[in-house]
Amino acid sequence: MSDTMSRRTFIRGMGAAAASALAGRAHAQTREATVGNRPNVLFIMTDQQRADTIAALGNDRIYTPNLDRLVRRGVSFTNAYTTCPVCVAARLTIRTGRQPRRTGVYGNSPPTLVDGEPLAPEERCGPYLARTMRGLGYRTFGIGKFHSMPWDEDLGYDTQLHSEELYGSPDQRGRDAYAAFVAREHPEYDFIEGLMGERTEMYYMPQMSPMPKECTVEAWAADRAVESIGADDDRPYFGFVSFVGPHPPLAPPIPFNRMYDPDRMPNPIRGDRDTDLADEQIRWMNYAIWAEDINDPHARVLRARYYGEVSYIDWCLGRILDAVDARSDADNTVICFFSDHGDHLGDHHAWQKESYFEQSCRIPYLVSWPARLPQDTRRADLVCHSDLFGIATGAAGARDTRDGVDLLGAIEDGAPTRETLVGTYSDPGTPEFKTMVRHGHWKYIYMANGAREQLFDLAEDPGELRELSARHRSTTRRLRELAVDYLAGSPNSARALDGADLLGFPPTERPLQRIYQFDYSRGVRGFPESPADVLKGL
Repeated sequence: MSDTMSRRTFIRGMGAAAASALAGRAHAQTREATVGNRPNVLFIMTDQQRADTIAALGNDRIYTPNLDRLVRRGVSFTNAYTTCPVCVAARLTIRTGRQPRRTGVYGNSPPTLVDGEPLAPEERCGPYLARTMRGLGYRTFGIGKFHSMPWDEDLGYDTQLHSEELYGSPDQRGRDAYAAFVAREHPEYDFIEGLMGERTEMYYMPQMSPMPKECTVEAWAADRAVESIGADDDRPYFGFVSFVGPHPPLAPPIPFNRMYDPDRMPNPIRGDRDTDLADEQIRWMNYAIWAEDINDPHARVLRARYYGEVSYIDWCLGRILDAVDARSDADNTVICFFSDHGDHLGDHHAWQKESYFEQSCRIPYLVSWPARLPQDTRRADLVCHSDLFGIATGAAGARDTRDGVDLLGAIEDGAPTRETLVGTYSDPGTPEFKTMVRHGHWKYIYMANGAREQLFDLAEDPGELRELSARHRSTTRRLRELAVDYLAGSPNSARALDGADLLGFPPTERPLQRIYQFDYSRGVRGFPESPADVLKGL
């Protein structure tokens, strides 16, 4: 039995006061011993995972033993947000520690810059996190979905293994690490166009993975992570493991596809339509992914499959955690688990993300370092993706918080955290722009399209069903002013202002259009004009 395990077993057998005192002394001694002994740092990320999908944090309908294990291992932040609830923007914030007003990326499109801003992202934001950690003497590996632009951008890792969702050409499919793995190791599955499930009109149709559980993109990522963690190297490691799921299509493999009975799932939570659909983006997105008319039974089936995806990722996560625990430096390993954003799953009449309702923008955010941080602890600080940069560099002994706050200092020494958190989505100066302010128990949302604003009291109304801006005008005005002050702090985001106020546009609805996501690498570009066209060449 290890010294650490012996100490924990001994403490459990003592009285509460004596155990607390001894545990405190042991923690201080362990902390002193790790100063100068740099920890490993492991970031584990999921895509489109809601904050309310961890059993240990209150969801009694879901099975997540390994996420629960991470909860017990460290600190769970229960007010964690993505400041831009969409893939590309969130991921760029993670690897730069910068918010969109600095990155210039407010969505899934390339940056929109103003005069004087450098074109290269690392010139605007500073070196990427992996490059920074490599410069600090860490061996670095990145595995999974990066959603960078270009897709094969050098992000600074010693080893960088891609598993992107879509392949734009035969060359990309051939160079994607996961697709190449399938072609090489499992050619019997290489005929499959959508290795992670069917997309396009099947986005929110319940599915089963076309791959067995041992060969999916999540299993592949876990396998590569286990190999990388166990590599024979004297340097500490910085690893980034990015799962593709539970992002739709909702296609868990056998037997995770049948873990959850849809009739034990809750129906979506909806407010009045005027409140829920004030954000024009929701209506537009629902139509884009064939989700404009999903009824409650269908929604329950989809949630069951979504939970199956989460439980499957949890199963893969367990193997990664076992690899960490198999090393002698397990307790001196920082693990951060988080998602890029959530999924509405029908709540607020919405599907997908890209709104500032809690289901879309609040995320799981678990931070653990047994040698230094308390365990099985909850904190309500306002935290976000930009804080991750400071966690990694701070653990490495060269703290650089950039646009974030010092969360390690907050946990260990009571360093201050933020009182206000501001989010921004879509290009400033356009009708699609919106901003969110979280302050105390209040959330303020402003949508440039129609100059609409909303106010919610999350303490009294966590479901955001009662819109209060007309009733609490002084609070609404104060939070609006906080948004103006924040946006004015950058020439890029200041485009969202009209003088000293938020810029608004007459209410308009964009023309509805569908999103098509076929396998371009196989020459599939869309549905045929004639059904018979699909059979040509067979």
